[in-house]
Formats: sequence, C-alpha cells, structure tokens
Amino acid sequence: MERSSSKRSVIRESAPYEDVQLTDDKSGFFAKGRDYESRYVNHAYTAQEREILAGYESLDYLPPHSHVYKNWLRQQPARLDWDRWVMMGLVGFTTGFVGFLLHQMIDLISDFKWDQTEKYLQDKGYAVAWIWVMSFSLILVLIGSSIVVFYRPSASGSGMPELICFLNGTLVRHIFNIRTLIVKFFSCICAVSSGLPVGPEGPMIHMGSLIGAGLSQFKSETLGIALPFFQRFRNPEDRRNFISAGAAAGVASAFGAPVGGLLFAMEEVSSFWSMKLSWQVFFCCMVSTFTTDLFNSAFDGFKYQGSFGLFKANKYILFQVREGLDVNIIMFIPTVIIGCIGGILGGLFVFSTLKMARLRRGLMTKLTNIWHQKIARVTEPCLIVILVSTASVMLPAAFPCSPFSCYYDGEKEPPKNGWSPKCLESSGATEKSVTNYTCKPGITTRFDNGTIEFTNQTFNQVATLLFVTGEEAIHHLFSRETHWEFTYTALITVLVFYYITACWSCGPAISSGLVVPMLYIGALYGRLIGLTMVSMFGVMSPDGNPYWAWMDPGAFALIGAASFFGGVSRLTMSLTVIMMEITNDIQFLLPIMVSIMVAKWVGDFITHPIYHALLEVKCIPFLDEEPVIMHEKKNINLELYQAKDAMASPVHTVHPREPISNLAHLLLDTTHGGFPVIRSGPPSQDNQFFGIISRIELSVLLLDENLFESDQNISSEEPEINALDYQQVAIDKIPKKLSDDEILHHFCNDPRYQNIYLNLSPYVNRSAPCIPEYFSLHRTYIIFRTLGLRHLTVVDGNNNVVGVITRKDLMGFSLEEKIGPVLRRTVEESRPHVEMGELEPSLSDIEIIQED
Repeated sequence: MERSSSKRSVIRESAPYEDVQLTDDKSGFFAKGRDYESRYVNHAYTAQEREILAGYESLDYLPPHSHVYKNWLRQQPARLDWDRWVMMGLVGFTTGFVGFLLHQMIDLISDFKWDQTEKYLQDKGYAVAWIWVMSFSLILVLIGSSIVVFYRPSASGSGMPELICFLNGTLVRHIFNIRTLIVKFFSCICAVSSGLPVGPEGPMIHMGSLIGAGLSQFKSETLGIALPFFQRFRNPEDRRNFISAGAAAGVASAFGAPVGGLLFAMEEVSSFWSMKLSWQVFFCCMVSTFTTDLFNSAFDGFKYQGSFGLFKANKYILFQVREGLDVNIIMFIPTVIIGCIGGILGGLFVFSTLKMARLRRGLMTKLTNIWHQKIARVTEPCLIVILVSTASVMLPAAFPCSPFSCYYDGEKEPPKNGWSPKCLESSGATEKSVTNYTCKPGITTRFDNGTIEFTNQTFNQVATLLFVTGEEAIHHLFSRETHWEFTYTALITVLVFYYITACWSCGPAISSGLVVPMLYIGALYGRLIGLTMVSMFGVMSPDGNPYWAWMDPGAFALIGAASFFGGVSRLTMSLTVIMMEITNDIQFLLPIMVSIMVAKWVGDFITHPIYHALLEVKCIPFLDEEPVIMHEKKNINLELYQAKDAMASPVHTVHPREPISNLAHLLLDTTHGGFPVIRSGPPSQDNQFFGIISRIELSVLLLDENLFESDQNISSEEPEINALDYQQVAIDKIPKKLSDDEILHHFCNDPRYQNIYLNLSPYVNRSAPCIPEYFSLHRTYIIFRTLGLRHLTVVDGNNNVVGVITRKDLMGFSLEEKIGPVLRRTVEESRPHVEMGELEPSLSDIEIIQED
C-alpha cells in the first residue's frame, strides 16, 4: 500500500532532493535504465531512491464521495456554471497581467544593462564594460538565487516537473504557495535579465498554475484568510482543473499562443481531461493572451506609447516572420536531416542535464553543514553568470568586423567588398539592428525614399548573438534574406558555448526556464544547415529564383528551433501550434511538423523526455499514459496478466465502527496513506468491501473527542448534521498535533479507549472503485490513471478485500519486478518433466506476445 509522508518520511517537506545522501548508485556513466535510456525502457531506481519515491503521497482526482461530502454539496448554491466561467476569466486575466509585468521588467532591466555596456565599450574599453556587465549581472543573480535558497526552495527551476507530477496525482509540498509565486516572479526577472542562458516561459507556466490554485480557492493558509466566495470550488477536482487552466494561460501569456496553451496543457501537463474542460481552458487562454497583448502593445518599459487598444504585431507575435517563402518538396530532405540532428542533440542535452543534476546532488551531499550547502547553491548560478558575462563581452573581440552588405543571387560565399551600387538590385541585405560592438559605425547615405544609397558601416557577428537577450538573438537567427549575415565560424562558436552553458543552467537554485535556450540552440544549427546549402547552391532570392528560394538560412533556423524543442521535450501537437503562433509563418507548417516528429522519434531512442527524466532523477512518482513493460528485451502484453499480479497484500483494514485504541495502533504501526473499510457478514463474506478512508481523515477524526462514542451511544451512519464538516476533513497534510505521535500513544496506553469507538461511516468514501482480482492488469492501469485514483481495492468473487493497488505498484519498474516471478512460475508450471541432465528451456525460449 501507499506510504504516507509522516515524520518517518519528511524529506520532501523539509529540503530539496539534492540534500538526500544517495550512496548506492554504482551504475556506469552510460548504464541503460539510468540517464541513458530510451522511451521504451523503464527507469531503474536504486534502493535508496525507492525510499525517497515511497515517501511521496498520492492524490485522488475526485473528492471522497462520503456522507459529509454530500451534505456539503447540498449546502452549495445551485448555479449553471456561470461562476466557473467567471473564475476562468479571473485566472486568465491575472495570469496575463502577471505575464505583462514580467516581460516589462525583464525588458527594462535588460535594455538598461546592454545600453550601458555598449556605451562603456565605446567610451572606456573592454575592462570597464566587462566589470559593469559582470557586477550588474552578478548582483541580479545573487538576489534571484538567494531568495530561492533562503526563502522558498520550491521556486527553483521552471517548476514544470513538479507541476506535471501534481496534475498526474502526486503531492509535492509548497509548489502552490503564495510565497512561491512571489519568489518565482522576482527570481525569474533576475535570472533572465542577468543574461543567464534561460528564459521566462517555464516559470510563467508555473506561475499561471499558482494563480489558478490560489485564486480559485479564495483562501490562503499563509496569509490566514478564507473569503466566503466561490466555496464550491474548494475540492480537489475543481482545484486541479483550475491549476490546469492556469498552466495553459501561462503558456498563452508567455508565447502569445492561446491555442498552443490549450494543447500544451492537454498534451503535456494534465493527466485528466474532458471536452467541457477544453472549452473553459480555451476561454482562460484567450483572456490571458488578450490581457498580455493589450498591455504590451500600449507600454514599453512601463512607458505609455499611446494608441491604447491597438494590438501591435511586433508585440504579440514573439518571433514574427515577415517574409514568407513557398515550400518545395525537395526541402523535406534537409528537414529530415535537421529533425535527426534535433533528436540526437536533444537527447544529448537531456542526458547532460541529468548528469549535471546527479553531480550537483553528489557534491551537495558531501557538504554536511546546511549553511555550506546553501552558500554552494547560491554560488553555482553566480559562476555561470560570470562565465556568460565574460564571454558576452570578450568573445566577440576574437572575431573581425563584417561589412554591411547585400546578397546577390548565385553567391556561394560571403561578400567582402561591402555595400555597392549593385546592392540596389538585391532584395537581401544585412539587418539594421545588428550590433556594432567596437566596429566603426561608418556613414550611411539614403535616397529620398529611405533606400540605402551607400554605407561603410560594419558589425560584429558574435556580438549580435551574445550582446543581446536570447529572444533578440533568435530574432536575428530567424531573419529571412540575410543569407551571409552570420558565417560558419560565428555560428559554431556560439552554438558550442551556448549549448554547454544552457545544459549547466538547467538546475541551479534560481527560477528559470528552458524554452529560449531550446529555440536558440535549434536555430543555430538550423541556420548552419541552411548556410551549408547556400554554400553549395548559392543565394536564391524569391525575386530571382522563387523555385529555390526556400534555401534560406533563416527558414532552416526556424525548422531547427522546432526540431530541438521537440527533441528535448518530445512535444508534438502543442509545439507545432506554438511555433505557428509565435512566428506567424503558416507556410512552414508541414516542414515544422516533419522536423518535430523526426526529432521525437530519434530522441525517444536516446532518453526520456526532459520533464519526465527530471521527475525520475528527483524520484517523484509518475504514471505515463501507457505502460511499457519489457522482459528479456521483449514487450509484455499486460492484457495477459491480472490485477492480483500487481497488488499489495495482505491489507490493513478497518471497520465502520472501530475502537479508538485500534485506530491509534494502526496509525502508529503503519505508514499507509489509506485503509479499506470492511463489513462483516457470513463466514465466506467476513471481509466485504464497504469503502475507503484516508490516513489524514482518520487523523483529523481522532483529534475531535466529540466524535467518540461508547457501546450504549451508537450514532447513525448518515446523520443529518455532521460533527465535522467536509472542509474540516478535506486537508492535505496531517495535523501538527499528531505529528509527534504523543496523542496516539496516549490512546494506545489508556485502557479506556479500548471500549470507546469512532463511527467512520459518515466519512468513508463509498464510491471508491474496486476490481476483481482476475481483472486485466492493462485495464487496471487505464482505470487507475484515467480516474486519477490514489488507491484501487482488489476483491475476490465474494467482494472480500484481498489487496490494494497504488501508484507505486503500477510504475514500470515495479510491474516488471512483479511480473518476472509470474512469468517464471508460468514457465515452471508449463515445463514438461525432464530427466536429470536434459537441456531445460530458458525464459528466452518462451515467446512473449507483443502488445498491439
């Protein structure tokens, strides 16, 4: 049965997972089933990791269908769901406004930093510019990391793995706390503004879910308030739905992609979905995008720009592509190649990130002093930002200045002579927004219509990519008809540097996301592929040669960005739509789809998806959409096995009316999260399943002596008025009064409580599902995950309880271990009698039917 996170297992509540000492990992660097594992191989946990895994509690998606719950429902006002739509709108508006504040703050600080840097570089030289960038960035990182480490560790990273596992049915403490929201907001601003190779999108998704969790309940334990509004949403089902909506609204606000947000929540974040929820989440995303775009269009760095209500395309289309290109069937050949590269580099990125996480945890466990650990956590992002700041200022100095130029049809190498009168006949030219760095600004003369007549201006290619924010660099990489704006040396140098630092930046104690680095890295190697084609076949412009105009490095940068994003996250539908919405380039829909699918297929053979892999490293239970069970390198069909093959047995049970001392002994002697309630009957039916009650509910009931009764005072199973209301019982952690077990020991030692009873009937979940022991194991998995269960009781033909199935029992590694002995037993039973010395068949000789 499921273990409860009581004082015997408080790792997840008191400290990050890095604090836990793991000394039994003896696997090799490339050991299968650890970090290098295909999607079709279950993660192999060590014994110590399984102890951490067992410490997490699960959650039921639906509230317990008890008598007190039904009484509570009768007290709620009857509405036609209009209040649910109002709440969805409130969540969307709040998330959108938070997204507006986040982007404005990041842009304001980043622009100030880089403007000052360029000024110091021009006037006072490299040293002063480097000192300014490093000190300014270091202060930001110190602030952003310190508030996470010393105030709210749960605000670290993107928060995506924890959000996914919560919506999958696992309880993780503090991830939906108002303190987490505040720390996440300011830490993300500091991280992105400092120049770390991170983005705000992941934290924005987490913040959206935080808003959905808090706003929908209209109460806060941290602030000590519980307003008398929207009380009917204070149940696990509605709360989880609003969290899903908030996460989708976070995507919509961060990317300006309302449809992508809906699909992202459905594909990656939520484990439980319905068509009705789809409409409501769509509305929430629409409001979120509307809010963010409205305010972003009207303000720039919090300065009002006028024309309020005018939606400006450059504000709400994140990486707008203005020059469309027609797709050619030949284009799909390099697209597939880019997809393969995305899958390989994406898998390598995940593998490197996991190794860094394990190395980080190993180093932290060697520091026995808690303050030394905290200082080390703050120091790590500081080291990264020092490296990035130094490279941003110094690395461009190793590259020569490039002239502003135009690109003629058929040209197979970068122009060397700069601007000439011939450029007037060319459509492709260097962007105006490139970075000069220390290059001479030159002079520019224009015709009356604004067309450049002559310029001898120069720019630095590497500075154009490193001397700006990640989003601005991606704009440059996506630019069309700028074939030779970046050459091989500059692209390869930035790719290697950014890839390494991005891998390192995924995990330090600061709020940060991975989306911008993924798009940036993919755009770099995509542009390299496009540049290779230009070197082979020359420049092809839409005006001069429209049939081959698709050979544009900017076009392949877009495909590369999508492929690397897909190779790391393994998203498909939502990623395709998000790429369309952030670029407005519908003509490249098919190439983007192909690159994403190829990257996913290739990446699945190397590692698990990034967020699922991080869940495995953090030892948080997670049930994938489909179980993949392998035995001797063959896929096992779970339809051939029964529920009893995976259940935990024997089971600790309780009766509807139980002595106080028995319940106290049960809570002291076990750490299970729930207990089946049974009723006695005839001899063959003395263990009949009646319902289930959770450990927390039992703990709450034992704290109220008004519920205690003697033999002479027997209360009704369904009283009209309950001593405890549903809201008093429906809490998510054991009360502090029971945390030290003093009261439980008192109940056990005092003989009076052997004859004092507790009537559990009004609080028992009588709609808890149960299945017969011969039920298909594959269908058991589907029922458990689809209904979002915490416990699934197994009964025999007489409805007697024989076992319980929990989340941990259905995880891949557990199923493989439990099915192995069943396979061997089947082989032994079916093996014919042989004489001593005769050759016996092995398990590999037994054909295992593969799952369809």
